[in-house]
Amino acid sequence: MKALEELLKDETAGDPITGLKWTKKTSHTISRELQRRGYEIGDDTVRRLLKKGRYVLRANRKRLNKRKDPNRDRQMRYLVRRRKQHEKAGFPSVSVDAKQRELIGNFKNPGRAYRRKPLDVLESDYPSDADGVAIPYGVYDTTHNEGFVVVGISHQTPAFAVACIRRWWLRIGKKKFL
Repeated sequence: MKALEELLKDETAGDPITGLKWTKKTSHTISRELQRRGYEIGDDTVRRLLKKGRYVLRANRKRLNKRKDPNRDRQMRYLVRRRKQHEKAGFPSVSVDAKQRELIGNFKNPGRAYRRKPLDVLESDYPSDADGVAIPYGVYDTTHNEGFVVVGISHQTPAFAVACIRRWWLRIGKKKFL
């Protein structure tokens, strides 16, 4: 673990809210570098060690803004302190986020599945062909490193966010924190 952490020291980024970390290096690149340093290690072991070290696979996302808010760093440090205080006191600390709206219907998905025959889907992905819209909303319990997803079919509103947190609390959170 120490050799892995040393290797990734300057190649690690993180999220101050969740405490998760990630690197741009692939498990294959990391295992090759560790092998050059004399360790007998493969890609699978590197992936397990990364997971143990709280690294996760991440994709790029559009978040950067050319305008800088001078209070942003101070706000993030405050949120991290409050999260740690809540966790230490045994209170829930959750992160809530809506994901991309998805059309409901017989549409092509980017993933693949093992099948004997291909699945026929609509030629176009027009919203008018959809049976509806699904809005996944996630509640992430930072204390227990667990997620909970609610899928809505209406609109992404503050009321929906509150309803999702309430549903998480009634089904899962209450049992863990009370």
